[in-house]
Amino acid sequence: MKRLLLVILTMAFTFGLAVAIHAATEKFETKAGDTIYVCGCGKGCMCGTISNADGECACGKKLVKTTVTKVEDDKVFYTVDDKELSASLIGAYQCGCKNCECNMISQKPGKCGCGKQMRKGKKY
Repeated sequence: MKRLLLVILTMAFTFGLAVAIHAATEKFETKAGDTIYVCGCGKGCMCGTISNADGECACGKKLVKTTVTKVEDDKVFYTVDDKELSASLIGAYQCGCKNCECNMISQKPGKCGCGKQMRKGKKY
């Protein structure tokens, strides 16, 4: 009986660890042609906020609606004010919701577009 309990606890711990590792490396999923919302501050801003939903970026500015031009090397490329910009697809901070449609990531802490505090993730 003790052996069975030990096996069950080991499996539960392993599963929990795998879930935690996956959650810390969530990646913003998008492809060329998709509509996304990005920080509109330009190249000087380092928040790198991108989202599937409208709202405010981590630096407090309104997100700008744009279209993905390409995705390569874990970066998304898009155009804002006729300038090609890019952002990492892996954020240091991610939406704190489990099943949120905004899927916001950022390189700075702050609140997600859905109003929840963003959680720390793995930074690349």
